[in-house]
Amino acid sequence: MQRRDALKQLGLLFGISVALPTHAFDLGKAIGAAKSLGEATSLSDKDLNTYFKQVAKQYDRSHKIAPAGSNYAQRVASISAGLSKYDGLNLNFKAYIKSEVNAFAIGDGTIRLYSGLMDKMTDDELRYVIGHEIGHIKAGHSKARMKAALTTGALRNVVAAGDGKAAILADSQIGDLIEKAILAQHSQSNENAADDYSLAFLKKRKHAPMAAVTALEKLDRLSGGGGGSWLSTHPAPAARAERMRSKLS
Repeated sequence: MQRRDALKQLGLLFGISVALPTHAFDLGKAIGAAKSLGEATSLSDKDLNTYFKQVAKQYDRSHKIAPAGSNYAQRVASISAGLSKYDGLNLNFKAYIKSEVNAFAIGDGTIRLYSGLMDKMTDDELRYVIGHEIGHIKAGHSKARMKAALTTGALRNVVAAGDGKAAILADSQIGDLIEKAILAQHSQSNENAADDYSLAFLKKRKHAPMAAVTALEKLDRLSGGGGGSWLSTHPAPAARAERMRSKLS
């Protein structure tokens, strides 16, 4: 596997929630919509959360969720205990049964850990991952990406057709949104901010802060080390591990 592809799998992704709207979505109206970008960018937090919820539901439908009582489900419940409401956020946690070494969050507080990641990391290292994802949500990184995705291309017309209400998206539109808002890479500054949040999270929760270092070192070993142009905006795990180590010295 090429380093770029490996790091995409190892990348810690981001966040999405709120009840779905009950009004019907007029696809014909969406096709002809031509409202201004300024109107589209006025999306409220409630609107964004509606789109977040739709993405989260599709993600859960397309993955095998660890059943209640399984080792993975019990472990997630244990390491996330007391975090359903944290730092002003409503959070929910599940494990996916998938060998990929990965995790992601959606701006509403949805956080998912893959079994492949859980198999490689200690409980405190997984807490670092959780803290990192919470950091992205808290900083609004997910909201910014979602808003950008909803105000460009075909999705812009879908949003504009809602007449001030969030639209119910088709599966293909949700897939487009996932690619643009959830799977896209974060900037170096966003990654560093999420790492800093996670380090403070570990200390506040009285977990081992060194887990931030060891988790990133494991990700680096799994990805094979090395560099690449993609890393100019998405720092390698090794560089991030060293940065965390320097903060603990």
